[in-house]
Amino acid sequence: MKALLVTVLIGSLVSLDALAAEFRHIGDFIIRSRVKVSAGQTIPTTIKPLRLSAFTDGISVRISTEGVVDQASEYQIYRSDGIGRQRSSGGALEVVPGVQATSKKGGVFRQLRLTADTLTITTFPGVSNQTIITYAVVAPPPKAVPAPKPTEPDPTAKLAP
Repeated sequence: MKALLVTVLIGSLVSLDALAAEFRHIGDFIIRSRVKVSAGQTIPTTIKPLRLSAFTDGISVRISTEGVVDQASEYQIYRSDGIGRQRSSGGALEVVPGVQATSKKGGVFRQLRLTADTLTITTFPGVSNQTIITYAVVAPPPKAVPAPKPTEPDPTAKLAP
């Protein structure tokens, strides 16, 4: 009986590991602004730029800071047919590819809007009259590091037999 339990636990861990491997990286974003909305007023809050990484398995989206996946926030996708947005005030509404997802944890409801170039998280705390909107834009790719130049063998070096 004990051997069977150990076998089932190991099988479960392997299955969980396989599921975790199914998430793929879909982009990095830099937080640019955070705004609190309360009693009809918008209050910008200062926030230092923070890099967020986004991963998905097609069913949910995980957002983590600086690629730390084990502490990611998970959002369940409820809509993947695009995001409506206006480029300018009074401009035409356009639909761009993207997903919308939600998360409810600890009495806090979050809504995520994710496109190829923006990430917006709207937070609705359960016991507050404030709504917090966090806006991020796609991060530039990391700077390329030049490849080391191949070194030519030293003609004066002795070759080992």
